[in-house]
Amino acid sequence: MGLRDVFITGAGEFLPGSPVPNARIEDVIGRVNGRSSWIGARALRWNGVQTRHYAFDSAGRATHSNASMCAEAVRAAVGDAGLQARDLTYLAAATTQGDLLVPGHAAQVQADLGVGPLEIASFQSVCGSAVMAAKAAWLNVRAGEHQTAAACAGEFSSRWFRPSFYEGTALIDGKGRLRPEADYLRFTLSDGAGAVIMEPRPRPEGPSLKVDWMEVVSLAHQFPPCMWAGGAPDAPDARQGWSLAGPVAGHAAGSVALLQDFDLLKRIIRAWIGVYLQRVDEGRIRPAEVDHLLCHYSARSIRREIVSLLEATDGMIPEERWFSVLSEVGNVGSASIWVMLSRLLRSGRVKPGDRLLCIVPESGRALVGFMMLEAV
Repeated sequence: MGLRDVFITGAGEFLPGSPVPNARIEDVIGRVNGRSSWIGARALRWNGVQTRHYAFDSAGRATHSNASMCAEAVRAAVGDAGLQARDLTYLAAATTQGDLLVPGHAAQVQADLGVGPLEIASFQSVCGSAVMAAKAAWLNVRAGEHQTAAACAGEFSSRWFRPSFYEGTALIDGKGRLRPEADYLRFTLSDGAGAVIMEPRPRPEGPSLKVDWMEVVSLAHQFPPCMWAGGAPDAPDARQGWSLAGPVAGHAAGSVALLQDFDLLKRIIRAWIGVYLQRVDEGRIRPAEVDHLLCHYSARSIRREIVSLLEATDGMIPEERWFSVLSEVGNVGSASIWVMLSRLLRSGRVKPGDRLLCIVPESGRALVGFMMLEAV
């Protein structure tokens, strides 16, 4: 049997709780050393987020797990496809960090779904892990290994931001303030999950998206970690991670928290653009033929940087074709691309024949993923 066409026949999302406005962020995730953040207002100006969702309530109790949010997103996606969870035979699950160190995230999601037996695969990176999982699902259906596959991605970022991750560690300066490379992320990342269903034929009614191609490009050979957890705050080294030092010593050194190198990020943005422009030069991406651009970015300021770099090139896609939900749901990490896609499909804007380009840059260690889709 030759390779088959593959279609996204359903998309779904799950965002926990009610939207949390900017003024209530620290009421939910807590105040480090009991003090309001000194950088929070500035971070919100940079990222442009107005509301987000957390899997914690105001009393500090978790309302969901990462796996349970992913399971809800898969249920929404199979429902959108006119199927049931028991119809799945393959599940690929992506995340930045699962609920447990072991076992893999996909096993936890399957257990919450309560279906099986089925084949599973877990993908752990940062935002780009969503494309890794999607490509695995696509190739399995394309090769005829499976008829109905789900690719999901979820994040429970807010648990990284509880005050106990920072208090009493080297991340607190002499004035009792949290270092900005840790504090900024507390006002940017959000909780939630998204999922898509892939089948070898379009659904009988409603829009389906034919998958033309997918690609994941890592530039880890060129850059050190830009977003990381588990390594020293100033110089992450896998040989000196938190596990080798021991969890207590690692926590005291600030190695357990999630951190971002903002100076390095500025260089990585240019590297992402370079990979994109290569695909334009090769003719794989034709900007004039893209009707909808779903580009994941963590902050409004990064979008402005991307636009400024592209406007002087033949690779610029007019901003009126861009679709984003960052301001209303925040940066949901690996889940962001599926939340965007789900909402775009529900908006009624996508017409048969439209071409959708999904771009998912990842700052973890410089990675970018692409998906080209066509509405049928």
